[in-house]
Amino acid sequence: MAPTILIIGATGNTGRSVVLTLSEFTQNPNHYLASHRLIAQTRTATSDAAKQLASLPNVSILDQNWIDITSDWLHSNEVTKVFIAAHTGPTVFSEESHFHVTALNGGVKHVVRISTTAANVRPGFRAYYSRTHWAIETMLASEDFKGMMWTSLQPNFFTNFILAGAVAVVKEFRETGKQSMPLSMVPSKDARVGVIDPKDVGAFAAYVLADENPEVHNGKKYVLNGPEDVTGQDIVDLVEKEIGVPVEKVIFKDLSFLEQMAQGPHNVLTLSFKYAIETVWEGKCGIDTTSKEVFGIRAPKTTLAQAFKEALEE
Repeated sequence: MAPTILIIGATGNTGRSVVLTLSEFTQNPNHYLASHRLIAQTRTATSDAAKQLASLPNVSILDQNWIDITSDWLHSNEVTKVFIAAHTGPTVFSEESHFHVTALNGGVKHVVRISTTAANVRPGFRAYYSRTHWAIETMLASEDFKGMMWTSLQPNFFTNFILAGAVAVVKEFRETGKQSMPLSMVPSKDARVGVIDPKDVGAFAAYVLADENPEVHNGKKYVLNGPEDVTGQDIVDLVEKEIGVPVEKVIFKDLSFLEQMAQGPHNVLTLSFKYAIETVWEGKCGIDTTSKEVFGIRAPKTTLAQAFKEALEE
């Protein structure tokens, strides 16, 4: 059996690009990964996204909850490297840390994981999700885990998240010629943030996984941003250019979605996400925070305008 790379969350925000990029590498007979196979984990194997991945060379689909993966399974499938993009819910630490212990005991040599905004990853930060990533990275850096290499990717802000309201306004205007909803968005009007397309994050992860010398990435925390800083006003300008008329109402710094998410027993934790977003408003997430190594590995390419155009075509 060939050495294997497992992609957890293969049909998710960043996972699809990881699989696509790695599959391309495996088709090059002179590439280090030419002898590797890829297993794309998903819980939606019948979805169009999963079917597309299943059609790629050297890719097979694992229809299973990633929490249920065992060390024995990793051993028997010769999994040597793993990409993991875990969820954002309150149980994420218990579940992702459990998987890392499983991977350590399953013979995995290198794990590449998605973290969060670098400025927030510290033990005293008020948003639970950011503290979770600090705890996982601290665990992976401990003596117990010296037998498994790890790399954290810390994207500051995703384009699809920042553009959701803009896409909704334009699509409605195309259909009705009206603006019944305000253009609402999380960014402030003027603070600059280096938003990054999830596809660029996935491609970067694939390049790290494809490195024949993973030791250079061990313990690294790569801060990722897109190729340009953008503001909330830039998003307004994109919408107005697309619809040809002024936007009637704009709501900057809109966190109303958190109230909608904050249901059930963990509502206090969900609402703590607001503190993570304040870092963006304070101007701490610009492209000047990008790790210098990123440009020598795989520099992000997608601009906000390009991401907006692609989102409108979906």
